[in-house]
Amino acid sequence: MQIALALYPKFTMLDIVGPFQILADVPGHEVVFVAAEAGPVVDHTGRATLIAEKSFAEVRDPDVVVVPGGLGDTELQPELVEWLRAVHPMTTWTTSVCTGAVYLAAAGILDGLDATTHWAREHALEQLGAHYTTERVVERGKVITAAGVSSGIDMALVLLDRMYGPEMAQMIQLAVEYDPQPPFDTGAPAKAPAALVDVVRQLIGEGPALPAPTAGGAR
Repeated sequence: MQIALALYPKFTMLDIVGPFQILADVPGHEVVFVAAEAGPVVDHTGRATLIAEKSFAEVRDPDVVVVPGGLGDTELQPELVEWLRAVHPMTTWTTSVCTGAVYLAAAGILDGLDATTHWAREHALEQLGAHYTTERVVERGKVITAAGVSSGIDMALVLLDRMYGPEMAQMIQLAVEYDPQPPFDTGAPAKAPAALVDVVRQLIGEGPALPAPTAGGAR
């Protein structure tokens, strides 16, 4: 079972490390970081780096794909969009975390589908043909999208449940002691003061420049 975790410049670290931690220790999983070129890829803070073991060209038929979001992009990375279009027809599961859903949408994978992403990218997702929903994890066929950053852990647990059943997912959840008890109830725009929502939206910005939606898209 090959699970390809996509990297690109200015990705967000927790988006991809959360799913990695959930998926990496399951027996039989070959979890590999991939990027346009093999080698180091720097996150959006500029202070953390992950190593892509293989290039997109070397990973042509993964069973599972996970695409993280990112901040600070000036445009979507075309190599990732093209790779997603190429591999999605053969995957068993295609997934995203946070603004990674915008990449899926740009590749035509979310055309006409309900999907989620970071709340600040609702309009970007819909401009590319998806139907945005505020659910934390959205499953439509073999496509699973997760909301902002921390929801990647939830998405990966849902994925394990679909792949192996609830006992495996519950065992991994227990192993990593994933038992959220946040100190504040401001984890979604509907729960946070409007002034805080405005500040965070300004910090995150308008997002990447979007390509034109593809005709037909991938399924």
